Amino acid sequence: MPAGPLPSFGVYLLGRPPGALGWESRWVRWPDFRLPADPAALRAALTEVWERSAGERVEIACGGGTGRTGTALACLAVLDGVPAAEAVALVRRVYRPRAVETRRQARFVAGFGP
Repeated sequence: MPAGPLPSFGVYLLGRPPGALGWESRWVRWPDFRLPADPAALRAALTEVWERSAGERVEIACGGGTGRTGTALACLAVLDGVPAAEAVALVRRVYRPRAVETRRQARFVAGFGP
C-alpha cells in the first residue's frame, strides 16, 4: 500500500476480481492491454468515483497503473469536461507519459464522450 490514508472507495480494473479490501469498491473486468469487457459498467463506476471524489478519498487501479488506469483517468477527464480529443494528452502530461498504452485504448477514450 502507498503511504497515506486509505481510500473510502476504489475502482479496480482487472481481469479477475481483486481480493478482499477494507473499503467499498467496484470491479470492472478489464484484461491487460485490452478494453473493458462492459463499457457501460466502466462508465457507471467512473461516474461514481468522479461524484464521490468531491468529498471522499477514492482510487482507481489496475495491475501496473499505466494502460488501464491511464485510460480510465482520461475517461474521467472527459466526464469532467475535457474534450475527448485532448484527454489522453492531458493524462500523459500530468500522470504518466506512457499512460493509455494501446491505440485501441486511445480510440476508446476518443469515443467516450457524453
